[in-house]
Amino acid sequence: MKKLIFALLFLAAFALNAQDTPPPKNWFNLDPVKDSVNGVSTEKAYEYLKGKESKKVLVAVIDSGIDIEHEDLKDVVWTNEDEIPGNGIDDDNNGYIDDVHGWNFLGGKDGRNVDKETLEITREYKRLKPKYEGVSESDVKKADKEEYEYWKEIQTSFEKTYNEAKGQAMMMENIQSQLIRYNKLFEAYLLDEEITSEDINKVSSTDEVIMRGKQMLTQIYNMTDNSLSLDTLIYFVQQDMENIKKDAEFSYNLEFNPREIVGDDPNRMDDIGYGNNDVIGKNTDNFHGTHVAGIIAATRGNNLGIDGVANNVEIMAIRAVPDGDERDKDVANAIRYAVDNGAQVINMSFGKGYSPNTQYVYDAIEYAAKKGVLLVHAAGNSAENIDEANNFPNDKFGRKKDWPNWVEVGASSWGSENNYVGVFSNYGKKSVDVFAPGVAIYSLAPGNEYQDAQGTSMASPVTAGVAALLLSYFPDLEAEQIKDILMKSVRGVEVKVNEPGTGEEVKFSNLSVSGGIINAYEAVKMAESMSLKGKK
Repeated sequence: MKKLIFALLFLAAFALNAQDTPPPKNWFNLDPVKDSVNGVSTEKAYEYLKGKESKKVLVAVIDSGIDIEHEDLKDVVWTNEDEIPGNGIDDDNNGYIDDVHGWNFLGGKDGRNVDKETLEITREYKRLKPKYEGVSESDVKKADKEEYEYWKEIQTSFEKTYNEAKGQAMMMENIQSQLIRYNKLFEAYLLDEEITSEDINKVSSTDEVIMRGKQMLTQIYNMTDNSLSLDTLIYFVQQDMENIKKDAEFSYNLEFNPREIVGDDPNRMDDIGYGNNDVIGKNTDNFHGTHVAGIIAATRGNNLGIDGVANNVEIMAIRAVPDGDERDKDVANAIRYAVDNGAQVINMSFGKGYSPNTQYVYDAIEYAAKKGVLLVHAAGNSAENIDEANNFPNDKFGRKKDWPNWVEVGASSWGSENNYVGVFSNYGKKSVDVFAPGVAIYSLAPGNEYQDAQGTSMASPVTAGVAALLLSYFPDLEAEQIKDILMKSVRGVEVKVNEPGTGEEVKFSNLSVSGGIINAYEAVKMAESMSLKGKK
């Protein structure tokens, strides 16, 4: 699961996307003309559809786990009617025992769950190191040449990122100590319990220590967000330090292997039935999956929290994404499980830079295509052009043509002028199909809570929700037609934006295949037109 790794980078991204006032909590469902935000016109679409019949659509969410007991989600959770809960029998003979609401591919038979995981690059480094470390190219057998070149790439990348992580740890430790030191200093100097950037700017003194502190804090504020107090900045830096510790303890740790919890052979791709039915993922961080599911399907019109995009939908919960990189085996089996159990749309808000068993995942995606299931995938949060950089799974690398049932989604913002794209979002004129709201998205959090989050992980379920909306009112449409409608009905945005990562000014339309932002209202009208033509 790709995330913004450091809180300071998040703050910088937030500052660049910020406006004078924050957007409405439901901005992603609002209309650009009526509401002056770059939403997808969901509410306008429902006004147009008023009085029309709809059918229930099943959407699978492959993610970190979902709080299916959440007050705003419990009424839309899928139940496998062919399974008798708790009897320890595979009643429907699908290979999964007691899969009442979905399946957890990261669980053990004893009820434990995988939470943290290593990165795929760490697993690949560990796998290849005994065979190739210290081996010169001239000593490699001809049959192993390709794998050796792959090892050299893995070795270089792993050692580079690992050393960068250690360097960032030292930098963050220094920033943390300086913030704590100068926060105490200025609290005493200014006789104030909460210090802000405005307070710092007003400081003038002949004391060298005071002025050195002012200079240091000014630099830190310039890197982040000057609307925050020093206490808040210290909190975010502490979050950074926890992330860094996690990297050292889990992400890049060659000795860490939580897969023993599951008890399967992770190298055997074709087995099923491993895992357990705990789709919530008890004692793990299931915020991400809960937030994603809420965007798609939070019960509309119940006066609780938020309204999801889709109004006649059920969520199939599939847990396959740990805090770390997901495994190809789990992704492929999760897709097949969703397809075999009736999902019409699958949301996939995850991705990684290496995928050693890509073909197995591709086979599962091809299987979904043959069954007419639409897959919606987040483009990633590395501010990279994925026409060139890897973000697996995808429908580009190693393939001759695109999948007709695959939609790759970048993250747009709510703003005006050049503020149309999330500064973290991946993009690609060939590889990203559309953009959708992914900045400051308010949705569900575990324990009947609600919270903002941002990322292409949020843009993907907005798109999946619109796809489910279309299938609900126009059930005769095929996955390929839904993708075609989503891309042709976008709101074209012919403005200049700052390209993520580089900051260069480019046309927004050059960041994706469609050149625009998902629009539910226009998609509904186009779907209706196609349906009427099909009946003639």
